[in-house]
Amino acid sequence: MTEGLAAEVAQGNRRALASAITLVESTRPDHRARSHEIVNALLPETGGSRRIGISGPPGVGKSTFIEALGMHLIEQGHRVAVLAVDPSSRRTGGSILGDKTRMVELSRRPEAFIRPSPSGGVLGGVASRTGDLILLCEAAGYDIVLVETVGVGQSETSVAQLTDLFVLLVQPDGGDDLQGIKRGIMELADFVVVNKADGHNLQSANHTASDYRHALGMVRPKYPDCPTQVLTCSAFERATVAEVWQAVSVRWSQLHLGNHLGHQRSEQAVERLWGELSGVLLDQIRRNYPALCSSVEQDVAAGRLSASSGASSLVAAVFDPEQ
Repeated sequence: MTEGLAAEVAQGNRRALASAITLVESTRPDHRARSHEIVNALLPETGGSRRIGISGPPGVGKSTFIEALGMHLIEQGHRVAVLAVDPSSRRTGGSILGDKTRMVELSRRPEAFIRPSPSGGVLGGVASRTGDLILLCEAAGYDIVLVETVGVGQSETSVAQLTDLFVLLVQPDGGDDLQGIKRGIMELADFVVVNKADGHNLQSANHTASDYRHALGMVRPKYPDCPTQVLTCSAFERATVAEVWQAVSVRWSQLHLGNHLGHQRSEQAVERLWGELSGVLLDQIRRNYPALCSSVEQDVAAGRLSASSGASSLVAAVFDPEQ
């Protein structure tokens, strides 16, 4: 059954891709085991896409920008997958917003695949399984994978560890945003795009772009030979979207030809290994030592033990029980 589903994903079957993603996102142990088999079986089919991360503060127009970009890419002959990470409902754990409702035109195109995923409370703006979802989309034949994050903030940088290029959207008159978007995320951005550069916003968008260029002059870029670019765009009017993509394509080619891309993806894969390991170990400890976990939790809650001491005692009890 697992081999059959993997084969259907490799053939570009959208329903099979959706089913495989559901397995990957599931917390059931049997689903996790099947999802590992599927992803491993499809690894030879992965790696052929351009992975682009897109973030920005609420209200900046991320979904409008992605829809305009996606439609442009389809017109250029590409197949586009959008992995849109939404805030999670605390009651159900599901996505609150659901980006398909905000990308109606793009969602109707057979060349596009849009998958909203709940963040599950994971910091960093992406869901815990986004890395595997990217691989599944690549195996299904999507040559452009766009990852939209929850929003932007101090911890909203994990998307840069999953994608080839990171686009940060900002608004005109973004002085407050410039203060709120801290150095960490600015260092990771390959592009800062001032959206909504149209109508009465055009002049302020140009001023905002100038402000960001000045600020970025004091920030060290990821690659000395590829400094962060600041662009303006009107996703609503779909003006200059082609120019933004052209800049992204040129930068991607530079990374590919300079062997930055292969090195970066290898580093990202290793980072995901250690991130996955911490999650797996935590899950195993909670599942196999419920009484011990409960006892330590009670001691920490009652103030008899610090959180760091409690964590150390759990690790010692599980991995070195003779002490």
